[in-house]
Amino acid sequence: MNSFGRLFRVNVFGESHGASVGVNIDGIPAGIPLTQEDFLPDLERRKAGAKGTTPRKEEDLPYIKSGVFNDRTTGAPITILFENNNTRSTDYEKLREFPRPGHADFVATHKFGGFEDYRGGGHFSGRLTLNLVAAGVIAKKILGPGISVKATLVEVGGLPDAEKGLEAAIAAKDSVGGIVECVVEGLPIGLGEPFFDSVESTIAHAVFSIPAIKGIEFGAGFAAARMKGIEHNDAILDASGKTATNHAGGVVGGITNGNPLVFRVAVKPTSSTPKEQHTLNIKSGEVESFSVKGRHDLCIALRVPVVLEAVAAMALADFMLLEQRSGRVFK
Repeated sequence: MNSFGRLFRVNVFGESHGASVGVNIDGIPAGIPLTQEDFLPDLERRKAGAKGTTPRKEEDLPYIKSGVFNDRTTGAPITILFENNNTRSTDYEKLREFPRPGHADFVATHKFGGFEDYRGGGHFSGRLTLNLVAAGVIAKKILGPGISVKATLVEVGGLPDAEKGLEAAIAAKDSVGGIVECVVEGLPIGLGEPFFDSVESTIAHAVFSIPAIKGIEFGAGFAAARMKGIEHNDAILDASGKTATNHAGGVVGGITNGNPLVFRVAVKPTSSTPKEQHTLNIKSGEVESFSVKGRHDLCIALRVPVVLEAVAAMALADFMLLEQRSGRVFK
């Protein structure tokens, strides 16, 4: 439901307009240096305020409530809270009658019988990606300095130039999607299991916890379906496993092969578009026109890179602990 991982176990909680959102993480090795300042660079990358993002601004300061003593992890679960202070819940009153097309409003009401917190998307809100970023900061520490996780925005609104794609969306007064690529370098050979716990399936599981993700591909991805075997196969060049090409994206048989792990995700347009739409008015029972008010991202993809890094790091840190490449005490 709200948990991910086997040894490095992440549990997220909170609602967009509740008192706070937060994360509880179990399975963290003891002795990892950790202070509030360690979280700030990645949290800053996720913040709103840039062109194309929501004008809602929060401090996003992480308050560490447990699991850290004398600036070191203790081996006990860590709980981190983020306060919600800049909310405008009245913007969402109308959405009780008009569930947004493409959003969880309608299904959430059916699943939870109308008891869900609908303000700002409630528990379905992208606000909860704060929790993922915080978990990712700790996961990156477990991976260590020899493993780098870097995600970049490679397309906005169908254009490789993100700025032009965003300008086109602003001109059209509509939301747009994008594509984000993540590259992980320095991974050892042997992470992952065949079938259900493969690197691809585990990362994909984590990736789809990010709201608005609609697709994922590794290496050549869907382009592999149009390639010949001799084109797609990555020739092994030496005993380290280095390959001439990387169409496999660093994973073969569900297991890392020592080459860079490469994958891309598709991010859909924000469902809360300022354009007028038609949807069911659940109060009248009629399909009516409406427009979404409030503060929303024009392009969610702009803030996805750091979140994508975080969930990739979470999945890989779990594998590192399972393979006993990271112990119970940090060294």
